[in-house]
Amino acid sequence: MSTHPSRHLHADDDAVVVKSVTAGYPGVTALEDVSLSLRPGAVTALLGANGSGKSTLFSVLLGLLKPHRGTVRLYGSAPARARRRNLVSFVPQHEHIDATFPITVEQVVLTGRYGGMGLTRRARPADRQAVDEALERVGLSDFRRRSIGELSGGQRKRAFTARAIAQGAPLMLLDEPFAGVDRGSEELITRLLRELAASGTTVLISTHHLEGVADMADDVVLLHRRILASGPAPQVLTPQRLSEAFGSVFTASAHEGNS
Repeated sequence: MSTHPSRHLHADDDAVVVKSVTAGYPGVTALEDVSLSLRPGAVTALLGANGSGKSTLFSVLLGLLKPHRGTVRLYGSAPARARRRNLVSFVPQHEHIDATFPITVEQVVLTGRYGGMGLTRRARPADRQAVDEALERVGLSDFRRRSIGELSGGQRKRAFTARAIAQGAPLMLLDEPFAGVDRGSEELITRLLRELAASGTTVLISTHHLEGVADMADDVVLLHRRILASGPAPQVLTPQRLSEAFGSVFTASAHEGNS
């Protein structure tokens, strides 16, 4: 069986360290002087309204967007090198797939293992086992031969979460994982993320939905171009701080949901 990348990491390595990052696109500064760090083995929720810079931060963390200023390190490596070392997995908000393309759920999950297969992309017993275990954990073992295009939105999200689980990276990024999913899938994914964190995986979830965050996340980062607050969930999820990030309407509903 392949060795989990986290076994090569030092126990005191910071999972994510972002220092003074400013980033954006032509004519738009989406992030301004952002600094944060994520402690290993914790679930961190990145909270912010639509347009607050969450997706831009994810692009920076994945090495898809180069900051104008500042540095990013994932377990001590630059993002591109961290991806080559199989240190980070990603579950996007929208997976652009052709519903008519004949790829099965099992094949989608297997793509999470491609980084360790070499040029031949020939699956080894360890790869098959990782896929089997991931499908079992997301409750899709009986759907493994089904076309990915036949799944519901919640089932698809579970399939792509299984792909990230099968990859076995010590850092998992999820962009709006609960958008458009049914309640059962949301509860299953939440439980899985807690289990992964308990086993040492560092989890960062981007979301603008406040319901359930207090129970799901160990730490919370409030973002609106800048870091408004960060730390343990009970200390950050206060009406005053949520009002800064979302406005009074969101604050009232969030406070009721977390009471």
